[in-house]
Amino acid sequence: MKRLSPWVFGFTSLLLPLFLITTAIRALLTPIYLQIAYRLPAFPPDPFGFTTEERLYWANYSLTYLLNRADISFLADQTLPNGQPLYNSRELRHMVDVKNLVQLMLRVWIGLVVFYLVVSIWAWRTGQGKAFWRSVSRGGWLTLGLIILILIGVAVSFTWLFTAFHRLFFEGDTWLFYYSDTLIRLFPLRFWQDAFTVMGLLTLVLALATALGGQKLASKSA
Repeated sequence: MKRLSPWVFGFTSLLLPLFLITTAIRALLTPIYLQIAYRLPAFPPDPFGFTTEERLYWANYSLTYLLNRADISFLADQTLPNGQPLYNSRELRHMVDVKNLVQLMLRVWIGLVVFYLVVSIWAWRTGQGKAFWRSVSRGGWLTLGLIILILIGVAVSFTWLFTAFHRLFFEGDTWLFYYSDTLIRLFPLRFWQDAFTVMGLLTLVLALATALGGQKLASKSA
């Protein structure tokens, strides 16, 4: 079996931040995280009347849309108890954009899972375990530095970070809504601030584990 090129191990290090961050995001795209998010201390109530149970119901329904293969009618056909549509046309357009971004992220994440499985098995079969785990460790330290910067950004000015994120991934002002819109009622700014923080902390743990674990496994590999 042909030995892996040093370039492959270079990509193993460079791609690890993306892999760990998308892994953390995938963990947040679950009903379990929604249950946690709405029950965090000081999470703001909906000033327009949604109960926590109603928020959880519609947030889970919206999450299901982001992860399934349905078109926007999945959301457009839904109405609130007062007969009002769940989302207005502007919100629906944004949800389409969000779904496209989430689906792209999931494809990237699955591709990275396959990449690391293939490289790890190939390295093991060709006796390059030490080089593989060293590259994983380097990627872990790289991720650690990047996530610390993100967490500092959240602490210093989350509004700026949140705005920069949306300007990078969405066109114009399609992501701006009224406080009375369902999207803001379900997912206020505090929801996203907590999500960014949890994503950062989870990635921090994964990065530290790969940095230190990679070093340990490299020292034990031939």
